[in-house]
Amino acid sequence: QVQLVESGGGLVQPGGSVKLSCAASGSTISSYIMGWFRQAPGKEREVVATISWGGEIPYYADFVKGRFAISRDNAKNAVYLQMNSLKPEDTAVYYCAAAGYSWHVKRPSEYDYWGQGTQVTVSS
Repeated sequence: QVQLVESGGGLVQPGGSVKLSCAASGSTISSYIMGWFRQAPGKEREVVATISWGGEIPYYADFVKGRFAISRDNAKNAVYLQMNSLKPEDTAVYYCAAAGYSWHVKRPSEYDYWGQGTQVTVSS
């Protein structure tokens, strides 16, 4: 069992930055693909970024390429999402998730563990 807790969300102005953190407990995440997802009101949950076991190879959804960066620190059992150049359409609840796969997976159904989510609101 892996418990995930996100933090770092809040209100940010367009063009601003915020860094989300995901702290894991209960088990090491070093053998899990870790992902960040988001869900806006009335929309389906969608993948934002995923990262390989060792953190060397990230995957990004097209709508965040060049703006967001995912990273992980297995020693701290944590995953991060640096979000830059934020847009109003980035407003959503952001979720951290863990998948017991050896390579990137992008569908929510493929993830075994989820955090409770953290709200990010981009507005002036």
